[in-house]
Amino acid sequence: MRVDIVTAFRRAGAATIAADASPLAPALYHADAYAIVPLQDDPGYVPALRDLVAAHGVDLIVPVTDIDQQVVSEQRRVLGAPVLLPEHEVVLTTSDKYRSHLTFEALGVGSPPTWLPEALPDELEFPVLVKARFGFGSQHIYRALDRPQLDRMLGRTPVASMVQAVCRGEEFSIDVFCDWDGRCVNSVPRTMIESKGGESIKGMTVDDPALIDLGKRVAEGLPLRGPGTIQCFREPGGAHSVTDVNPRFGGAFPLPLAAGARYPELALALANGERPEPRVGEFRPGVVMTRFLSDVCLVDVGDGTLEPLVPERIDG
Repeated sequence: MRVDIVTAFRRAGAATIAADASPLAPALYHADAYAIVPLQDDPGYVPALRDLVAAHGVDLIVPVTDIDQQVVSEQRRVLGAPVLLPEHEVVLTTSDKYRSHLTFEALGVGSPPTWLPEALPDELEFPVLVKARFGFGSQHIYRALDRPQLDRMLGRTPVASMVQAVCRGEEFSIDVFCDWDGRCVNSVPRTMIESKGGESIKGMTVDDPALIDLGKRVAEGLPLRGPGTIQCFREPGGAHSVTDVNPRFGGAFPLPLAAGARYPELALALANGERPEPRVGEFRPGVVMTRFLSDVCLVDVGDGTLEPLVPERIDG
């Protein structure tokens, strides 16, 4: 789905090779070349990526979803090119929302009170959220209004879960980028005007020093390497609570890009062995993004492969 990321890297001067398990993945047809690979839990997945790196002389591997982060970060040393992900332990931490909560607390970063189901206090302030510990796309998140409802939800949810206090303030996301040493190169906060399935579809960049600094502290505290999206709330009293960190380009990637963050250029600089100087807070505030659906129409060219359909001209 990440046509925006593929096209942004092409515009930054990179030759792009897209890989997906489905020939219907639209981003494949916006890259310079593409390949169909096994699913990430297939033993052939890592060898397929390694072969692509060798065949195309790849200088940088850029995971664009949460799906394969763990296997790619763990196997990075056999892939033949640097991977734009933090160390494997950091990937494991950010993929586990309860472990992330404990890490935020250890870093001195605000995080909403969170408990495992077997360690719930006798007294809880409702409502609370039942949230999947592992997962993405806002799946398996439920709001419980009282203790009986909470017990029912915990008994019915099909995934490992945790319980978290409801944040009552305004929600923000902070798009950050770090170099190989974990230094934050930039931190771009944005509002969450509207989201669907956990992904922002409307938002605006904001010049907010407290959020810019929060993004930098979290990114360097973990530390991240490459991109990250930090989700947080500003509580009514002004304190910030971080709920999630995704070590990848965010769903609203076009917004920091339009605001001048230059994240693809920074990634290419890392691939070239450069060490970009931090430019934290250098972006254009007040840029508004509103997203829309688009499409790629494909046709079988006769050998089972698909190519984009070129519409016929209608003259006259």
